[in-house]
Amino acid sequence: MIDPLFSHAPGYDVHEKGLVAGLAIFVGLLPFVGYWIVQVKNLKLARTLAWTATSVSVATVERLSLAEPSGIRMLLITGALLWSMKAVVGVESLQRGGPLRFRNWLAFVLFWFGMRPNLFAKFSNQPRPDWKVYVVRGLIRMAFGAVLFVAAYVLVFGLSEGKSKDLPEWRLWVATACLMPGISLLMHFGLFNLLVGFWRRQSINCTPLFRAPLLSTSLTEFWGKRWNLAFSEMTSLSVFRPIKSWLGRSAAGTGVATGIAFLFSGLLHELAISVPVQAGFGFPLLYFLLHGIGMLIEAMLDRHKVDILKRPWIGRVWTWVWVLLPLPILFHRPFLVGCVWPLIGIAG
Repeated sequence: MIDPLFSHAPGYDVHEKGLVAGLAIFVGLLPFVGYWIVQVKNLKLARTLAWTATSVSVATVERLSLAEPSGIRMLLITGALLWSMKAVVGVESLQRGGPLRFRNWLAFVLFWFGMRPNLFAKFSNQPRPDWKVYVVRGLIRMAFGAVLFVAAYVLVFGLSEGKSKDLPEWRLWVATACLMPGISLLMHFGLFNLLVGFWRRQSINCTPLFRAPLLSTSLTEFWGKRWNLAFSEMTSLSVFRPIKSWLGRSAAGTGVATGIAFLFSGLLHELAISVPVQAGFGFPLLYFLLHGIGMLIEAMLDRHKVDILKRPWIGRVWTWVWVLLPLPILFHRPFLVGCVWPLIGIAG
């Protein structure tokens, strides 16, 4: 069924307002729980508390919101996951330098999507000179994102006259091809850059979390230096470094730690994508396992001095074939039906 965009988003209609409000308050308390956890001096105990808080909060939100629409479940689950994982990375990164002051901690948790709390250790009254660049960049990209968002809406309603039976499948997918980059431009490249500018205005050395991913010449560069560095920071601090420290610095230990890090990434995406819609389980995990294999292939080529990926155009083709071709595995149809298409009024 197709409903007008500005009447309501069918995947985001709250069923039980009291329950959802209570869950939102519960999620809103997680930054305060996290602040208490990072004060714990014993590293093992702090790790246990942080991971327990993450598991309990996500499980609680997921179980209690079963009757709510997929979009509401996605927002609650990802909110609980994001804010509870702040405690996990806080434990790992602040043990040496000491915990942040309370207001600094809240600034890091509530108003920044990155995962390096030590950036917020000190504030000053000396703005970084380039802060306006990021504000302008963010506004421009948000404008482009809005254009794509509207284009997706027009493709559905401007041509179909609001009747789902009149909407050809190909036009739905063209609309999706506009909608997904539009959302990314609004959020990842727009809002996030505005936050970079805001914090650099406050002297905090925040940098973009998405850095020209189209220029990536390998999967290693794409995931490690250009795409969603918040996720890379989180995975590195919470999984890769502790496991590598435990296994040692050998090549085998590094390989195992890398594999577990990609497995962890896949599981987190299952929580954010498949669990809210209660369908498509295993597909996001498969996507990240494929990328882990791709990175192992790159490492093997490097070890054998095969420098084919050193040629930029070949490297870019290689990277984007890996990223784009299996993308329907990551953003599977149940997720599109439950969480994405409702944003332009399409109810599954």
